[in-house]
Amino acid sequence: MKKIYFFLLSVLLILVLILWIGPLKVLRSIYMADWRIMGLAFLLHLAVIAVRGLRWGFIIGQPWSLGTNFTVKSIGLFAGNLSPMRSAGDVMSAVAGKKLNGIGLSEGLSAGLTERFFDIGIGGFLLLLSAVLVPRIRIIALLGAFLSVFMTYMIYLVNWREEKSLRIYRRMHGIIERLPISDNTLENLHMKLTSGIRDMIDYTKSYSSFSVLAVIFGLSLISWLMECLRLYLVFMAFGVETTFSAVVIIFLLANLVGVLSALPGGVGSIEVSMTGLFVLFDVPGFIAGSIALVDRLISFWSVTALGAILSSYYAGDILDEVKSYILDFKT
Repeated sequence: MKKIYFFLLSVLLILVLILWIGPLKVLRSIYMADWRIMGLAFLLHLAVIAVRGLRWGFIIGQPWSLGTNFTVKSIGLFAGNLSPMRSAGDVMSAVAGKKLNGIGLSEGLSAGLTERFFDIGIGGFLLLLSAVLVPRIRIIALLGAFLSVFMTYMIYLVNWREEKSLRIYRRMHGIIERLPISDNTLENLHMKLTSGIRDMIDYTKSYSSFSVLAVIFGLSLISWLMECLRLYLVFMAFGVETTFSAVVIIFLLANLVGVLSALPGGVGSIEVSMTGLFVLFDVPGFIAGSIALVDRLISFWSVTALGAILSSYYAGDILDEVKSYILDFKT
């Protein structure tokens, strides 16, 4: 029931945004935009997924399985887009990776958390830099940088520090014990998860050399900049002149709002926040809203549709994998 409420809230936010801008103004501005540049922005976003797939493959030791890695990341993005704070994306990538890449679930979770570590860490650094260079958004950027650093540190504890990670899990297990679950299942759950955490951290440490992490950092930075370039191309398609640094700031803050809103995929919250930030950077309201809606159509809805198609193709295998884990916990 809560998922329905979240979905309705997301739809309501988008409808309010369209009504505030004016539906006819949105249609007119999109019609007048350069569709060739928008098509280029869409192709660039597919390239972003390919770079993320290459990063995923590099972490798990299969960098040249390009098609498989692209599929795994598309499925993971699809799951993340439908979950609050994109929390299901890493788990589904791990499950899909186990089935398609032939890796262990712990390896997949390790790879997903490592990706998240660098993505959030780079975002936090860029927000901190934005707070220094752009006074008008200093408070918001500093808040975002602080939250990003905190989340990066928590991922570091979970993915690299075994003692801290197990301590965090034990606290969570204390809450799970209050649920109506049998003692045998609880004991099995505790054994499986503690063993899985150790395996995950052991795998993380196996590739945590400076050279490997430098490559992962480089691919993460490239994917970040390509996403910002995609948004910059959408600006160009609507004939709006702005600086690339402003686009980077807007992209970072809007995505941070989307995560904090806990709405699935940030739907509604990202569109509204992007529009407000565009206006803050002197973009007319109806064009700002149109840019936000088109960019989300390219970056969110098209990828969600692609992920849904690929997920439906592999749904049987993935669901069998999920069922096997559930039965394993119970028995």
